[in-house]
Amino acid sequence: MAEQTVTVGVGALSIEDVIAVARGGAKVAISDESKHEMALSRAVIDHLADDTVPHYGISTGFGALASTSIPKEQRAQLQKSLIRSHAAGAGPEVEREVVRGLLVLRLSTLCTGRTGVRPETAQVYADMLNAGITPVVYEYGSLGCSGDLAPLAACALVAMGEGEAHNADGLKIGGGEALRAAGITPVDLKEKEGLALVNGTDGMLGMLCMAITDLRLLLKTADVAAAMSVEGMLGNDRVFAADLQALRPHRGQGDSAANIARMLKDSGLIEAGRPGSTVRVQDAYSLRCTPQVHGAARDTVEYAASVAGVELASAIDNPCVTLDGRVESNGNFHGAPLAYVLDFLAIPTADVASISERRTDRFLDVARNRGLPAFLAGDPGVDSGFMIAQYTAAGIVSEMKRNAVPASVDSIPSSAMQEDHVSMGWAAARKLRRSIPAFARVLAVELLCSCRSFDFRKPYRPGAAGSAVYHVVRKYANEIGPDVRDTWTTPQIEGVAEAILSGEVLAAAESAVGALK
Repeated sequence: MAEQTVTVGVGALSIEDVIAVARGGAKVAISDESKHEMALSRAVIDHLADDTVPHYGISTGFGALASTSIPKEQRAQLQKSLIRSHAAGAGPEVEREVVRGLLVLRLSTLCTGRTGVRPETAQVYADMLNAGITPVVYEYGSLGCSGDLAPLAACALVAMGEGEAHNADGLKIGGGEALRAAGITPVDLKEKEGLALVNGTDGMLGMLCMAITDLRLLLKTADVAAAMSVEGMLGNDRVFAADLQALRPHRGQGDSAANIARMLKDSGLIEAGRPGSTVRVQDAYSLRCTPQVHGAARDTVEYAASVAGVELASAIDNPCVTLDGRVESNGNFHGAPLAYVLDFLAIPTADVASISERRTDRFLDVARNRGLPAFLAGDPGVDSGFMIAQYTAAGIVSEMKRNAVPASVDSIPSSAMQEDHVSMGWAAARKLRRSIPAFARVLAVELLCSCRSFDFRKPYRPGAAGSAVYHVVRKYANEIGPDVRDTWTTPQIEGVAEAILSGEVLAAAESAVGALK
């Protein structure tokens, strides 16, 4: 298979492009059109650099020092000092995919030609990505206002041949050593270039693109898990009928209900819940209202995707070079649009995990589980079954609820009150990022419970989709019955969670019923 290459030009990257580079290791190439546009805007910067009138970021200091004029002979040092001082991150390192996403998104803005950066400076970023060089970026340092300053500065520091980076083999080495080994010449920053390398929302945006991608997968998988819980509980499938959903025509709700209905088709367990001609009139909300909850979460993700789409098509810098050749200060680096949706996504992520945990809890309670043994144990009393697995899910959901508290309302002024209102979008992205694998673990516990309920419901069997997923889960958790004792639970949860995140669970369901919505 040919290696994928993403062309970065004056137009927008897609979410899929970002994921291909950040996670898939795709190479990047700068378009000829972009090189031309960068050269044109650089000529504007070079002209202003010779002007006797000070221009922000070109011949002045930065932020609260914007009124300080810098002599020409000190401007190269000005750019270097900017990067070195702004590379002030602290705490644990962030993930490789986050840094690669940040790099390709900063490159995308440079390639619009609106930043005044030279083509050769942008090329160093492309070369670092292609060589697998990943600058060391730290957890703390971005307030999400004048861009993700500290994270972006850490990347620029490596482009200068300083700082630290991981090479393609994952070894942490000096930035200069990493460039030399890859045959890359460090960039010698000119007027305005340092500023252009740090004024961007790229860290926030990259993590938003990844979250959207992950949540689209996880919300489909949540439909799969919910459908299997309906089966395991001998629930009423009639509530998922298309005509009932159409009475409240939210798109996400309709899609979720359609997925669940397809999962339940020809399920022997659903039929077993219908004694004679009667059917259970009402199931609990955690079963009956699943499309309404999952669907609202889906709609929220698609709203976030629309915001990401606008940001991907944006040129974030300050000052920027306009199409008619002006160099103007602006506030486009403020991360509020991203911070809000990153916070927003944390809410439905926590809530869909919460409704999953409630379905899990119903499986374990003999007063509500329609004839299953207590805690789904082979021999209740001797065995505890999934009693503590539910505790684990509950503990995770509790943390996810705390992560759903918004970061974007917590502005802390900085830069001597020049930056007196900041977005905290980086923090919003980081806490959302923690909630995504947590969500998968909660779904894993639910799937373990539904599959164990299938064991106890024999000879009745789930539908084709539920059976296909059952076989995936059984790779990580053995079948249980009256003569089977409890086994170590942690590997079961972690194994199924990994199968969820990798798409294995969803693929199994879709192999039986076709692509889900």
